[in-house]
Amino acid sequence: QVQLVESGGGLVQAGGSLRLSCAASGSIISANRMGWYRQVLGKQREWVATTVNGGSTTYTASVKGRFTISRDNAKNTVYLQMSRLEPVDTGVYYCNTVPPSWNWGPGTQVTVSS
Repeated sequence: QVQLVESGGGLVQAGGSLRLSCAASGSIISANRMGWYRQVLGKQREWVATTVNGGSTTYTASVKGRFTISRDNAKNTVYLQMSRLEPVDTGVYYCNTVPPSWNWGPGTQVTVSS
């Protein structure tokens, strides 16, 4: 079972940027769809973005135009570049396959202050 470890979160002011990374313990090339998810305290985890082998990407409406997902299969890593951050983006961010099929990692906390 592949293990996932997210990193890159932190505290940032509204309008700022962060780059999240998700390192997998094994190959991700077999996972055609990899994605980022986020969870706000007290709410269900929600899907944020997907990257597909071959390059296509999709985003939830609230982040479209502000977030960019990418993957490096050679490094077994998935990235999420977040720009023009808003307080509503606050939460714990996780990566996984889409739909999720691997064990969840610890996530990385993103806090956006107004």
